Amino acid sequence: MKSLHIKLIFVLGLLMLASSFACKKWLDKAPPNSLATEDLANKAGVDGLLIGAYSLLDGTWAGQAGSTWATGTDNWIYGSVAADDAHKGSTPGDQPDAAAIESYTTTATNGYLDPKWAMNFGAIQRTNDVLRELPLVKDGSISTAYALEVTAECRFLRGFYESELSKLWRNVPYIDETVNYANGNYNVGNPGPVWDKIEADLIFAMTNLPVTQPQVGRANKYAAEAFLAKAYMYEHKYAQAKPLLEDLIANGVNSSGAKYALGSYGDNFNPSTKNGAEGVFVIQTSVHDGSNGANGNSGDILNFSSGGPANCCGFFQPSFSFVNAFKTDANGLPLLDTYNDSDLKNDQNITSDQPFTPTTANIDSRLDWSVGRRGIPYLDWGIMPGQAWCRDQADGGPYAPIKSVYYKAAQATTSDTFAGWAANQSTANSYNAIRFADVLLWAAEVEVEIGSLQKAEDYVNRVRARAALPANWVKTYKDPANSTGGFTNTPAAHYVVGLYGAAGSNPPSGFAVGGQAYARKAVQFERRLEFGQEGHRFFDLQRWDGLYGGPMPKGFMADALNSYLAHEIAVPNFPALLLKSAHFTAGKNELYPIPQSQIDYTHGTVKQNPNY
Repeated sequence: MKSLHIKLIFVLGLLMLASSFACKKWLDKAPPNSLATEDLANKAGVDGLLIGAYSLLDGTWAGQAGSTWATGTDNWIYGSVAADDAHKGSTPGDQPDAAAIESYTTTATNGYLDPKWAMNFGAIQRTNDVLRELPLVKDGSISTAYALEVTAECRFLRGFYESELSKLWRNVPYIDETVNYANGNYNVGNPGPVWDKIEADLIFAMTNLPVTQPQVGRANKYAAEAFLAKAYMYEHKYAQAKPLLEDLIANGVNSSGAKYALGSYGDNFNPSTKNGAEGVFVIQTSVHDGSNGANGNSGDILNFSSGGPANCCGFFQPSFSFVNAFKTDANGLPLLDTYNDSDLKNDQNITSDQPFTPTTANIDSRLDWSVGRRGIPYLDWGIMPGQAWCRDQADGGPYAPIKSVYYKAAQATTSDTFAGWAANQSTANSYNAIRFADVLLWAAEVEVEIGSLQKAEDYVNRVRARAALPANWVKTYKDPANSTGGFTNTPAAHYVVGLYGAAGSNPPSGFAVGGQAYARKAVQFERRLEFGQEGHRFFDLQRWDGLYGGPMPKGFMADALNSYLAHEIAVPNFPALLLKSAHFTAGKNELYPIPQSQIDYTHGTVKQNPNY
């Protein structure tokens, strides 16, 4: 099989069948320019189909319906802007469908939702095409062992795509290889969650995938095991998740055979250092491969400051509340209950030619790998100048995205022009679908709920210990006039990161001292710090809510996000036009509305989510 670093253009052309989009539309007729199944009934044909199924992992393809930034698997708008990580950014009127998501006024006709739904079901169709093709191969080119492995890969991919749908909509159709127009069973409803079917796919994949793979982007046994554990976390099946997570921690390796480990935090977001030991499953992107930028991380092409790298487009600006979460106390621990009592010093309403000095308060070192803020080195692009890099600071705030950005010294090799118009906005910044830190913090959650508080603390402290290590901190430039000339050993800010339960902490801070409720809050807060701006926050709040069986009371998500809104609109000199009238409605906004077009296509077989 060819390398999965890129989406092969010939495969996309060959497989228009697999990317016809509406739930009924892609099942009811053969598309033009598609090959007959008998033409693909050999190993080369099956491998090509499998590459096509993999190629939609990033949620985009050249020629798709809808914008790539609405369909990307990084879920920046659905998972971060819709939560308390970030503001939409740009100007209030830019991308009105994104504005509706941010302000919780989304309807079933929102223009982002149908392409997102269709992209994932198109991908599911591709996986099912492979499974339907395998039995037709009679020329001896595929062994029984290889057929089993390909089946396992397809079921992994189907589980992945169905889980992406389930995170947004919960109640979605489950489509396997037996569903098609010829069988007359294509009009599939959505009577409830499909996590049990996702789990069955992932169990099969975990059981039958190899430990290593010849290509870095292909799923191995441990990737499937991690996604199965994740599915169990959404189902609150802690007893089932626990042995999987323990196995991953003790024995897990990535597809190249490297044992899972926590490396430098910033390396997770550097295109030049991706696919390291922390990457449990990394969705591959590439540039300068003849695809006109389509194989880059095109879901993130808007997510640059309007000055500096790429000089466009000013979206995805971290929120005040998110930045405040990184404040630490004298012991280097988070201010779990008081972090938002005041705002970390910032340059809102201060022009770039006016003097400003960043805060000297204690902060977690992960802040400056997660947020571009004035006065701090912005990778190797120079000191972030503040308002000059913000397209509309008055309405978006003073902060800039950074996790989606490449280094200046590597711009020529890690960025590309997207679709002929977005210069340097397509990047090779592959998306970390699951990191080893995910595994550790899920394991901590499990221990809080059904196990040992001490073990939960140990898992959290493994993650915090990395943040506490000076070698992993953002440093000052050797020569401020030459930002690509290297870094000193001097921290760029006053980073103070401590461990829970550390000897001599005052007051005592251990999980056993604080009890289960304290430990639960600490673990949840740690996920916010570790994975902010990575498209997870909305879905974490959703799965913790008691409405869906989570450990927190019903209405937890609504309370958290309405509290966030109240804080943001009270920030001085921040008009917050999109947030002033926003309100998160419990029992409704935890899920997205099913696209109306999908309800129409199925003549009402697919039902709308509650209260839409």
